Amino acid sequence: MKSLLNLKARSGDQVFFTSVHPNLVLQIPKNSTMASHLYCHHFSQKLSFPSFLPKTNSSFTLLPTISLRYPCRPFAVSVSSHGHGGGGSGTISFTWDDVSRLSNSPGNHSSDLQGFFDKVKLCNRNSEKKNEFMPFVMENQIVGYVHNGFADHLRAFRNVFVFPKDNSYGSHFGCHVTLHPLLKTPEDRTAAFAEVVKSLGEELIPGIRNELYPVVSSFGTSIFFSMERAAAPYFGIKAYGVHMNGYVESNGQKFLWIGKRSEEKSTFPGMLDHLVAGGLPHGISCGENLVKECKEEAGIPESFSTQAIPVGAVSYMDIDRYRFKRDVLFCYDLKLPESFIPSNEDGEVESFRLVPISEVANIIRRTSFFKTNCNVVIIDFLIRHGYIKPEEFGYLELLQSLRSGDCS
Repeated sequence: MKSLLNLKARSGDQVFFTSVHPNLVLQIPKNSTMASHLYCHHFSQKLSFPSFLPKTNSSFTLLPTISLRYPCRPFAVSVSSHGHGGGGSGTISFTWDDVSRLSNSPGNHSSDLQGFFDKVKLCNRNSEKKNEFMPFVMENQIVGYVHNGFADHLRAFRNVFVFPKDNSYGSHFGCHVTLHPLLKTPEDRTAAFAEVVKSLGEELIPGIRNELYPVVSSFGTSIFFSMERAAAPYFGIKAYGVHMNGYVESNGQKFLWIGKRSEEKSTFPGMLDHLVAGGLPHGISCGENLVKECKEEAGIPESFSTQAIPVGAVSYMDIDRYRFKRDVLFCYDLKLPESFIPSNEDGEVESFRLVPISEVANIIRRTSFFKTNCNVVIIDFLIRHGYIKPEEFGYLELLQSLRSGDCS
């Protein structure tokens, strides 16, 4: 049995094939000069294969022939982009039927944690490249990190950025980056920084949202200034968010409400997501933000959303070329009545499904269908609700890995 995949991607994309059968042979064109990565999540293997590198950065079509030595069920394919722009600008193609089929198919033993470890690692890539970044310092405190290559673009803005020669912050470049001393107030700094982002434009900082994130040394401390959300990973500042597990109990079994993101989303289009999740912008508390997101993303009334229970936080540090994501996600659980049906109000969610927790665990282990950071939050849920037990090999290591970032 042979099938042909017409897969659209961009140069530099990572291509994820999700199969329920290990005997997978790929025939890839020979005129290739760039390495991509094939993830066979059924066996948690990472294999290298070449792919087309077009002369420009325009979209191209990869036409591998998939030969299956033995009959198997259909499989799904997704593409996620992690270039300079990052944030999953690629396309993805799977249906809820694919989700159901793969989560119910024979495969990983319930005690096999390797699939969970793989998803945590996807949020914590390239830690060995931290020495390519210089500290971003405000008032003698490190608030972020800037890639040396990206810093070259900032040197042109001499009235905004300065690069003092100083090794006291552990820089490998003999200097760090900070804002010009004449920018004394948070308001002046915010305005000057906004002009820089506007000047650099979408080519260097894609996905500008006109949404401000606070720049702080740690959560709850004084705000030095605010910056465009899309710029946060390019300056390595800590970004905070809220993720809520909306679940239902019925006949002694727990189910999790899962959303499928709109195909129009600029980041991770079409992928699975939490019922409610969002970044924490400037000037709003976690609880207030959660209530707002509950209303916009799932139509959850305030009488329900205010009952959500804060259950902790997860963190990760991910380096991708110029981007250094240092995220902390505050986790919430909300038990919903069986009669509740979510309804998206902001156009960012295509549809919802109520999925048994055991199947959600299989989706994480076997596929790349979830937006990457959702995996970490749901694994935390699985541990707290007893679906992953201490008797399983690697339990404590998995628990620790959920806070691989600077959780402060």
